[in-house]
Amino acid sequence: MAASASCISLVVLVALATAASGQLSPTFYDTSCPRALATIKSGVMAAVSSDPRMGASLLRLHFHDCFVQGCDASVLLSGMEQNAIPNAGSLRGFGVIDSIKTQIEAICNQTVSCADILTVAARDSVIALGGPSWTVPLGRRDSIDANEAEANSELPGFNSSRSELEAAFLRKGGLNTVDMVAPSGAHTIGQAQCSTFRARIYGGGTNISAAYAASLRANCPRQWAPRGLLHSDQVLFNNDTTDNTVRNFASNPAAFSSAFTTAMIKMGNIAPKTGTQGQIRLSCSRVHRASNDFHMKRIMQRNYPIPMHALVKVISEV
Repeated sequence: MAASASCISLVVLVALATAASGQLSPTFYDTSCPRALATIKSGVMAAVSSDPRMGASLLRLHFHDCFVQGCDASVLLSGMEQNAIPNAGSLRGFGVIDSIKTQIEAICNQTVSCADILTVAARDSVIALGGPSWTVPLGRRDSIDANEAEANSELPGFNSSRSELEAAFLRKGGLNTVDMVAPSGAHTIGQAQCSTFRARIYGGGTNISAAYAASLRANCPRQWAPRGLLHSDQVLFNNDTTDNTVRNFASNPAAFSSAFTTAMIKMGNIAPKTGTQGQIRLSCSRVHRASNDFHMKRIMQRNYPIPMHALVKVISEV
């Protein structure tokens, strides 16, 4: 009997360990919140239909989240990372994510993380703008903090050199130079603020065509065929090691789409919090203060159907 109980306990503990360690899976919410993905897609489609620029904004918001302590929705917390130099006054889309979160909470309370909502929203934004689709692994959890200092040090700036861009991507582990070039193509679907490229159009340099600079000056008064809008775009095609990759993408849309989706999946997998790490926020803009015991209870109930009192009884009999 003792041996039998020990075997049962071992099975239970293995199951709990699997739930605690956590693995991302496209089917993560199939049972716990089957309407989650449709709700996210509907919210994104409505937002992009109302404001086409929102697609690029949500994609950028996802990138700025993942590059700072992983894809954990830390950028959505009020203050902190939002005040970092690369983010302040330029990030958009918070209201869209908040609205989607509210809708999902109404059908699946404290089940779908803000980190997953943002990751899926980035994918759906690209689809809404006519771009490629990809499968999003799910199961991320939300951070309980944010890091303004890391945002200032880890996010590439619009004036970054190619070597600085490459270093930023390689530091993330699993990303390479192709993953660096492909997402830069997303700059073609958004808008940049004049302050991020005035130096290029008024500097008299040779790293931008005169005609293109003149057309941009018409919309950006002086305050501050190369046609890279941002300096960080143009350095990828400037007689350097990434030139061939840029040429290949320009002449082969299928190759670009494949590389872009691969890069987005890899970026979405940067240091996710899973299992018992972090939490599932009730509101994306602030940390939920419930106890860790409450979250652990929900995880075990969701991933292992034996009632809690039965689990306690089996483990206590070892």
